[in-house]
Amino acid sequence: MSKAMQITLRPGEKIFINGAVLRVDRKVTLELMNDATFLLESHVLQVEDTTTPLRQLYFVIQAILMDPRNAEAARHLFHTQWAALRQAFKNETVLEGLETIATQVIGGRTFDALRTLRGLFVIEDAILAHGGSKAA
Repeated sequence: MSKAMQITLRPGEKIFINGAVLRVDRKVTLELMNDATFLLESHVLQVEDTTTPLRQLYFVIQAILMDPRNAEAARHLFHTQWAALRQAFKNETVLEGLETIATQVIGGRTFDALRTLRGLFVIEDAILAHGGSKAA
């Protein structure tokens, strides 16, 4: 039996649960009594923000969570993009992070994969700021 999880949302905030989008009109605390796949609005990346390779990978992983009906297609795209990123990056921290992310996605820990990936954005930003040289 899993432990209940409480999530507090502010007025107008959205939460994505098992593919459904819910928006609250006032401050509310939700208690999830069983395992559910969810994503808070603050962790959702919009398509116009997918301006870097790692952010594009994030968007694909996010789709696995938010659109269960199309999760298998998103998983296929994840593996394709992941393999290309493994070849493109030379930075050891990013490469180690990509390995962790693959393990997390394959193990069904998609939310953890998103958290790991968000931690790599600052490194990717630094690499891109230097034109992809040396740090890549």
